Amino acid sequence: MYTLISATPSPYARKVRIALIEKGIPFTLQTEVPWHGTTATPAYNPLEKLPVLVQPDGTGIYESRFILEWLEVKHPTPRLLPDDAEQILAARQVEVIADGVCDAVVLLFFERLRQEPSAEWIARQRRKVEGGVRALAERAGDGFLVGGRFGLADIAAGTALRYLAVRFPEFDWAGQYPSLAAMSARLEARPSFAATVPVPQTITEKVV
Repeated sequence: MYTLISATPSPYARKVRIALIEKGIPFTLQTEVPWHGTTATPAYNPLEKLPVLVQPDGTGIYESRFILEWLEVKHPTPRLLPDDAEQILAARQVEVIADGVCDAVVLLFFERLRQEPSAEWIARQRRKVEGGVRALAERAGDGFLVGGRFGLADIAAGTALRYLAVRFPEFDWAGQYPSLAAMSARLEARPSFAATVPVPQTITEKVV
């Protein structure tokens, strides 16, 4: 059985958890605060980042995009990528946008922890978040994002949107983009999403 080393608010780890559940792959969840000195992350990932999927032999697979690619190769059924090449590219583009939103939110979160946060840096990250969400809204409709069936694009977009409620709640993206809010609600109703709702963690060790 696999072990997934995860952090409760992490949208990157949530993507992998959702994929494992959707594919019906059994795994053990190991929850950690990756910023604490007690984390096991460095033993499996030289970059010291979560999530890490630990194989039964103790080998770590890391970086969420690569883990999802690895799962598609090792556990191809059901597929999370479309069959059509153009649609695969479209799904990957959504993943890039969604991950970019999450990256900017992480940078924003830690900048705010500094004694003297940079207003310019914060403004730059906010623009990235707002631009990324706008790009997702342009793709949102009444169904799934790509190819007419649930897949990678929906996982990436859905986890990014819910992460905003954890780390950037003052951004009322749902009020600005009702169609995107409706899409998010549909995704959050899925069992794989409902079982992986992100919650904040308390960081007790100094990181900035």
